[in-house]
Amino acid sequence: MPRPRLPSTLILALGALALSLAACGPKEEAAPASAPTAAPTAAPTAAVPAAPEAPSAPGGAATAAAFPADAAELELGKSVYGKTCAMCHAAGVAGAPRPGDAADWGPRRAQGLDVLLRHATEGFTGAKGQMPAKGGNPSISDAELRSAVVYMATK
Repeated sequence: MPRPRLPSTLILALGALALSLAACGPKEEAAPASAPTAAPTAAPTAAVPAAPEAPSAPGGAATAAAFPADAAELELGKSVYGKTCAMCHAAGVAGAPRPGDAADWGPRRAQGLDVLLRHATEGFTGAKGQMPAKGGNPSISDAELRSAVVYMATK
């Protein structure tokens, strides 16, 4: 007698759940590696001005102005993205916007940095998907989270 097959949507949902749960645990081995990088960038990120009131257009100079960051912050963001965010954002799991995809990021960038940071920090469920609070990594700092959001939004 043949074995019953699971529907492909169920398999994809289980895979997304497994990725989400994998991101939930603290990354103890990541703390020592990120600690030296986070310390030098902590002071400059606190002095970065808030996003302008007018929403920015997708891409170009308007995006850079709305999501200001120096090279050190972008490097930290790239590192955090690789350790925590890429699990979902690289493949677009659960509607996660893929870095570099203007169609995914354009409407989100238009909301401004403050809204994106709130969604990343507190979590978000919307029509296009969901985002767990702090990407499922409760040990991520606010500076690291901001760096990752700016890195993805400006890539």
